[in-house]
Amino acid sequence: MLEWRRRREPSAVMLWLSPLIAVALTMLIGMIVFTAMGYDGFHAVRDIFLTPFLEPQRWPDLGVKAAPLVMIALGLAIGFRANVWNIGAEGQYIMGAIAGTGVALATHDMTGWWILPAMALAGVLGGMAWAAVPAFLRVRLQVSEILTSLMLTYVAVQALYYLVRGPWKDPDGFNFPQTRMFGADQTLPAMMEGSLVHLGIPVALLIAVVAWLLMEKTTAGYAVKVVGLAPAAARHGGFSADRVTWATLLASGGLAGLAGLFEAAGPFGQLTPQFPTGYGFTAIIVAFLGRLNPLGIVFGGVVLAATYVGGEIAQTTVRLPQAATGMFQALLLFVLLATDVLVKYRIGWKSRVAP
Repeated sequence: MLEWRRRREPSAVMLWLSPLIAVALTMLIGMIVFTAMGYDGFHAVRDIFLTPFLEPQRWPDLGVKAAPLVMIALGLAIGFRANVWNIGAEGQYIMGAIAGTGVALATHDMTGWWILPAMALAGVLGGMAWAAVPAFLRVRLQVSEILTSLMLTYVAVQALYYLVRGPWKDPDGFNFPQTRMFGADQTLPAMMEGSLVHLGIPVALLIAVVAWLLMEKTTAGYAVKVVGLAPAAARHGGFSADRVTWATLLASGGLAGLAGLFEAAGPFGQLTPQFPTGYGFTAIIVAFLGRLNPLGIVFGGVVLAATYVGGEIAQTTVRLPQAATGMFQALLLFVLLATDVLVKYRIGWKSRVAP
């Protein structure tokens, strides 16, 4: 008879193997579910998880989708390591896009190399300002940042709708709810001629390396980990949990805001109600799939980006509904959390006791 046996120490092998097991189980379960629903389950899973990697013309799309996920997940992971649970990165992502767009609209008739850096700075500050609210409430009033950051997301969405339908609506846009298109100096430069690959992709990789160095090689990163693992020891060592809360939430908000600005100034080139939302929530899955490790998060970002790109492919090849992408992402998180049990437990045979 099978039984769960607690390991003496968490398994380092299973810590990194469980995400791969989770991806494989998600593919298997997805295949069964879609077959039961009347779709071609095998081809659906193949198109969602494998086709984006097998077709080179899809690789730029993977990079474009992975970049914001990686940037947001990096900020979230730093906070999660300190037990600061920022669930509202989606709102910080939107506010970053709004703040950067504000600079773009204010400089619409101007030219100059400084405009895009100013937009990026505004995006970072917009995300940080939105994250500062839950940080203040957590430090001063001990209000859960899970609730406050999540609720602020919906405020940010409504602010986006108000601006693109009201004061920021393009006067030459035939009454469509959208802002003016950004000019050349307000748009991210393309890294590859004739493709959507933009500057945000190498920037996301650079931030991942910097985040790894910060977490593994600096006192600040050590403080974040100690506060998360042993708060009492952190106090004894002179590390302030409040300062870590502020720092991690502001860093998380700033990176989410930068991702939002890159999305607005990259593929979209304007703000509309259809501005791609959902990255802030999906990035939570990316952070856990990457084991809260900055370099692992790059892997997680590419996997989740494949579900976006592959989901679009499966819509045309096997007529899978658009909601299937979200279902796969949620299923992946569920299976990942389930397989994490293997880090602390192992499965063994229970010997029969003689009567």
